[in-house]
Amino acid sequence: MKIFQMPETLANKIAAGEVVERPASVVKELVENSIDAGSTWIKIDVLEAGLEQIKITDNGEGMVEDDVERAFLRHATSKIRNESDLFHVHTLGFRGEALASIASVCRLTIKTSQGDSAGTYLSLEGGEVKERGKSNARKGTEITVSDLFYNTPARLKYMKTIHTELGHITDLLNRLALSHPEIRFEASHNGKSLFKTPGTGDLLQVIAQIYGMGVARKMVPINVETLDFNIKGYIAKPEITRASRSYISIILNGRYIKSIPITQAIIRGYHTLLPIGRSPIVVLQVNMDPILVDVNVHPTKLEARFSKDKELYSLVEEQIRTTFRQTRLIPELEQKPKETHKQSFQPTFNFDSTKPIVKESQMNVVANEMNKSFFQQEDKEDHNIAEKQSVASDNEIQQEELSTETLKQTFELQREHDKKEYLALEDRVPVMYPIGQLHGTYILAQNENGFFMIDQHAAQERIKYEFFKKKLGQTTKEVQELLIPITFEFSKQESIFIEHYKTELEGVGLFFESFGNQSYIVRSYPNWFPKGFEEEVIREMIEQIMHDERIDVESIREDAAILMSCKRSIKANHFLNHDDMFRLLEDLRKTTDPFTCPHGRPIIVHFTTYELEKMFKRVM
Repeated sequence: MKIFQMPETLANKIAAGEVVERPASVVKELVENSIDAGSTWIKIDVLEAGLEQIKITDNGEGMVEDDVERAFLRHATSKIRNESDLFHVHTLGFRGEALASIASVCRLTIKTSQGDSAGTYLSLEGGEVKERGKSNARKGTEITVSDLFYNTPARLKYMKTIHTELGHITDLLNRLALSHPEIRFEASHNGKSLFKTPGTGDLLQVIAQIYGMGVARKMVPINVETLDFNIKGYIAKPEITRASRSYISIILNGRYIKSIPITQAIIRGYHTLLPIGRSPIVVLQVNMDPILVDVNVHPTKLEARFSKDKELYSLVEEQIRTTFRQTRLIPELEQKPKETHKQSFQPTFNFDSTKPIVKESQMNVVANEMNKSFFQQEDKEDHNIAEKQSVASDNEIQQEELSTETLKQTFELQREHDKKEYLALEDRVPVMYPIGQLHGTYILAQNENGFFMIDQHAAQERIKYEFFKKKLGQTTKEVQELLIPITFEFSKQESIFIEHYKTELEGVGLFFESFGNQSYIVRSYPNWFPKGFEEEVIREMIEQIMHDERIDVESIREDAAILMSCKRSIKANHFLNHDDMFRLLEDLRKTTDPFTCPHGRPIIVHFTTYELEKMFKRVM
């Protein structure tokens, strides 16, 4: 007999290979269980980045004695009763694999109670129950995972450095905090606080906690609702960018997910507002009927499949564009605060879980610097979590209310400021009166609000780009016949794609005629091709076919408009008279997106009157 059924302990260890990749995976599964249990406070304590110990404490509903041991059986779940429940998943966990898989590769203890009587204590080792007993009656659950992977040394040796593994945990907790701003999270590493969130339900406060107040002040709210989707969150102004797309957080029905199509829709929403190679900071909460989404695509539940995907992607893209077209996006010069002798902390946590960045020198200052906006005092030396959670003194409550009130007022002012910036199209850029030029490159202008510098080349690029884009978009499918055909030489690979996609190319009005040994002549091309740039556009079309295996006429028209606008705009060291400068600024004000050139570089920088007076010490 060759086929036999694996023992339960072996099956759990195999499942653990999918669910428990590293300490952060354990934290994820246990914290998600706490969230599903209705917790409003969750504490995460880790030793040596979780390899030595992970303790998760919450104030959730807890479990009765009969359920505790059953919870560690494989595929034991309280959420799924039948197949139809898979299409109405409202919880983060539901597969029934996490606890069994975790317990199989560590030493684990659990204390849990529903608060009305003595709780239950259970100890497991390698998935087998070693001890049972009673625990205190504090409502909630405490799970301690020790010696992770002690019985699977092969997996243990693949763990990275302490700081790398801690980076993964921090990244995960940031995502969970963004997904659930209504929950108060507390996290510590080796006894030192990592971060806390206030649990007030204000997403902007959590963003400030993770990225800092400077970034939070540059976030713009987004909110749209249709019959199928509710989308809200915050998108950073284009002046705030990062080199990685990992700063884009997508939250689906309270669950952080990775979605390349939604990320691409977000980038398209920014359109030409982003510099090349830069990505925005975005926190997007997408809520929809669970029947429209399948989250059971991957064991880690980080991926999802949508029923109305195209509608969702279009809604995200259009709402971001609409929001920015109603917002003034002129960057302002900001005075940096004077340096002090106090050590400061600048967050460097990379949200890409494959590339965590946590500097060792920052570990000891995370608590004081990241949390000072929310919590005015350090926790008292009494670390009895049960007492602290079950009975909160009036003084502690007042302190938290005071510490968050200042931040709330700051954000209320910022929101009012944002509301005022939702302006009519012609008012998004104020009238500016030119006063001169700097190095023949920057127009200097002023008005009652201060002083402005305008990059004249970038400004004219934006003006011409929108002109050419509109012009190219109005063309028909007619073709332009050539008196003298254009001759091309292509590589063998390019020739293969041209032959394979010949029908599609002819469908958009581009006809290739073989001219021997990888050479082709083109006797006609689409009427919308920009004059003087035909060869460049044709080659770009072939490159697109090779890369995407399809023809996207819209994107080619877009690139052609950018190319024409750049080639035909005034350059640096080109001197303009007063009338030319004023005319350029007025034309810029009439464009749809007057804040960046087509490549995403800023066009205007604003120095407020107050900032100028402060630089000259007229005000202090």
